[in-house]
Amino acid sequence: MLRKSLFSLAIICSTAALQAQNIQLHFDSRSSLYGDGVSSSNYLTGTFEMFKPDQWGSTFMFVDIDLNHNQKNIGLVYGEIAREFKIGDFPLMPHLEYNGGLGLVKGTGFGFSIPSSYLAGFGYPFQLGNFFMSTYVAYKLNAFEDVSHDAQWTVTWNATLGGGKFSLGGFMDLWTEDKSFTGGNGANGKNIVFLSEPQFWYNFTPNFALGTEVELSYNFVNKFTESKFYTIPTLATKWNF
Repeated sequence: MLRKSLFSLAIICSTAALQAQNIQLHFDSRSSLYGDGVSSSNYLTGTFEMFKPDQWGSTFMFVDIDLNHNQKNIGLVYGEIAREFKIGDFPLMPHLEYNGGLGLVKGTGFGFSIPSSYLAGFGYPFQLGNFFMSTYVAYKLNAFEDVSHDAQWTVTWNATLGGGKFSLGGFMDLWTEDKSFTGGNGANGKNIVFLSEPQFWYNFTPNFALGTEVELSYNFVNKFTESKFYTIPTLATKWNF
């Protein structure tokens, strides 16, 4: 799971000293939906998100922890951290980002590294009705064994409706990566990877919410074996600090 929904709040960092953080717990049903080919079991994912604007721009980060190893222990940790900078009244904001993580192969004691990626580009925050939105385009260096020079386009959104009872958020990522990463050294050209995770929340209080996140992806799940579109919903709870 990759979550960037709070980052769309960057539009207001120039007018308010808002900062936010939350923790989420998701029940991931991918094994029930797609079987052992995707995951040998359903599992829980815990997430910590933080968004903090300041007079120079804003910082966003999150960490996902998948409890999918033996005896439901931690099997994967993945994180992202991004920074956008204000330049006076210039509408575009320089964007820097790092992504990476570590994991364990279930049933073994062997670990692996999720290849890091480094992004640099420009973001643009804007508002559509009740939706606070942001988009950025960036050069993306995928640190595979053979480095892949790529591009990424991201859109994020966030809205509160119904007098604060309903919250919508999420992101859409579209990026490229060398086919040699998934198809071997003989593969040429680029794969296009799509990932989106819309979230829907009912806010029982300003702090506590129940809802769902739906992972929509192509060339992301099981990318080493097939190119396929997946829809994976979760049941989730969230606590805002």
